[in-house]
Amino acid sequence: MARWVGLIGWPVEHSRSPLMHNAAFAARGLDWQYVLLPTSPDQLQAALDQIRSGELAGANVTIPHKSAVMPLLDEIDPAAEAIRAVNTIVPRDGRLIGCNTDAIGFTRALSEMAVDVNGKPCAVLGTGGAARAVAHALKGLGGSVTIYAREVTEARALIGLDGQARSLDDLDQLERETILVVNATPVGMAPNVDASPWPDDVRFPASALALDLIYNPRRTRWMAQAERSGARSTNGLAMLIYQGAAAFEMWTGHTAPVDVMRAALEAEV
Repeated sequence: MARWVGLIGWPVEHSRSPLMHNAAFAARGLDWQYVLLPTSPDQLQAALDQIRSGELAGANVTIPHKSAVMPLLDEIDPAAEAIRAVNTIVPRDGRLIGCNTDAIGFTRALSEMAVDVNGKPCAVLGTGGAARAVAHALKGLGGSVTIYAREVTEARALIGLDGQARSLDDLDQLERETILVVNATPVGMAPNVDASPWPDDVRFPASALALDLIYNPRRTRWMAQAERSGARSTNGLAMLIYQGAAAFEMWTGHTAPVDVMRAALEAEV
């Protein structure tokens, strides 16, 4: 009998997670299926009840539920507690455990790209769950992190980086020595592909890598802006793969076939 896992969020139609997970399940010979679970805020508890009942064997969590789901769970792992966001739910002995694999995925993606942030200035755009995971990972790697957000007070409260939070209106003051700029906002995600969090009149630091966590579309307007300033850019596929691989292993107990997951995404995205 097939076991089911899926993505809880609102909306979820843009997600390509079913492609990589279902390919991974097939490669490991597992009778599992990954599905999209569009879940409005008032349906969140009902979705969790499906996991408690065994109808679902686990779930990923995305916008806007990564923080809202936390008080509804039985236990939060240390990484998710530090980040204050859950992106993976694992049922264990009748309890729902909230985990965060975004920081793991981001760290592995940086390693794959041979990006060393230790002692170097990095910038993160946004204050949501993904932004918090990225900031957490960068701090753990020794990076000097500045958060850019619409609300500076909110950024300081959520990220805990007092003195290193600035307004998105101040992007023209970004340090020229910045080696990594991460777009952790949903601005530019399909279907709003003409949007960008970066002002057209602000030059992007040419020495930096622009890493957009968005992967649909594969090349965002923000990435194009960075490239016009001479910077390198990449999308969020690598992070998606590695955070998904970590979740796969938590649910199934099997080693994730990362190459299979990558091939499935690259064939479709």
